[in-house]
Amino acid sequence: MRILLLTAVIGLSSCLQAETPTPIVSPKPHDFAKWEKSVAAFEAADAQTPPPKGAVLFVGSSTIVRWKTLAEDFKGTTVLNRGFGGNQIVDSTHYADRMIFPYEPRMIVLRAGGNDVNAGKKAAEVFQDYKDFVAKMRTRLPDIEIVYLGLSPTIKRWAQVEEGNRLNDLIAAYCNEQPNLNYVDCKTLTLDAEGKPRPELMVDDKLHFSAAGYKLLVEKVRPFIPKD
Repeated sequence: MRILLLTAVIGLSSCLQAETPTPIVSPKPHDFAKWEKSVAAFEAADAQTPPPKGAVLFVGSSTIVRWKTLAEDFKGTTVLNRGFGGNQIVDSTHYADRMIFPYEPRMIVLRAGGNDVNAGKKAAEVFQDYKDFVAKMRTRLPDIEIVYLGLSPTIKRWAQVEEGNRLNDLIAAYCNEQPNLNYVDCKTLTLDAEGKPRPELMVDDKLHFSAAGYKLLVEKVRPFIPKD
């Protein structure tokens, strides 16, 4: 009897362990504070030399930060660069009260999402972040046109191309349904005839645009940029 009872207890314990769900590990809270210095630097520069109101405002991650020829590329249009490298879409949303709304832009051009996917977010999550960004803009700038620059394949993040394209497709479809939203398709911008990334369009890190890459990007974006 003792043996049977012990066997039953062990069996019951095993069943309970098998049925105990694996605890869900909460993701780490997003660290907005790491961009505080970048945003504070914008504010300090604006205090010294206030930028013009009503510019076409470029925001987002390193593609925007590294776009040093922005004013030259879009002559005849007042442009303002307020990108900070490495950020995700939620960062631009979070800091909008300090780095978007004060400029009263006539148009917003957003390039972000790649760092989001690289951080492990699924396309659907990043798409929701994009919609949240649009909703935040509409609270203060209800009629502003927002142009999203789609993600481009890179050598360094080639494994993430499919997820990036899923994000591109979600945003493109949404832009087609909503007023004052535009999507710039860059899915094949950096690819050769065989569908592989072209090394000459990227700098040595195999991630960011080279001068030749920016030239192609400018041609894609130019039709969406209004003249003053």
